[in-house]
Amino acid sequence: MPLLKTQLRFLASVAAILIAIEIVNLLTGNSLNRFGVIPRSWHYIGQIFTAPFLHGSPTHLAANLMPLLLFMWLTLQWGQKRFFYITLSIFVIGGLGVWLFGRSAIHIGASGMVYGYFGFLLLGGFRSKKIPYMIISVLVAILYGGMLIGVLPSRGFVSFEYHLFGFIGGLIAAWAWGK
Repeated sequence: MPLLKTQLRFLASVAAILIAIEIVNLLTGNSLNRFGVIPRSWHYIGQIFTAPFLHGSPTHLAANLMPLLLFMWLTLQWGQKRFFYITLSIFVIGGLGVWLFGRSAIHIGASGMVYGYFGFLLLGGFRSKKIPYMIISVLVAILYGGMLIGVLPSRGFVSFEYHLFGFIGGLIAAWAWGK
């Protein structure tokens, strides 16, 4: 139970930070969105670490928040150290993928992280060869498998690139850290 309490406190902190950033962003007319990723611009390469914290609207944040927290919690079951490496892998691979190959736009939002954890959770359980983790992978595939459609281009204002490269980052993280 102490581990669960620690994990829930951590997730509550992540939620509070994202909500606080969104409030500041709203109050400043979305001025923080300039810290999003602009593909192939050297000035914006470091912003692969800030873009996932920013959202275009409260609705955008709300759409990302619950799956993000759920997938983060499930990923935490692999342990804190692996969670850190998995998260870093998703940030870097997802962000660099968008920076290298994304459309010319400002790319923001936690959906790349959501898709990264999703990719990790789909493959990580099978990579671990441990029954509890395999059960997590199967449940995520059954309950959230429809998310795979999100890695394809759909609407012009949605960064499918962050979905795609976040997902790829999650798969790579599962291969590297899922055991």
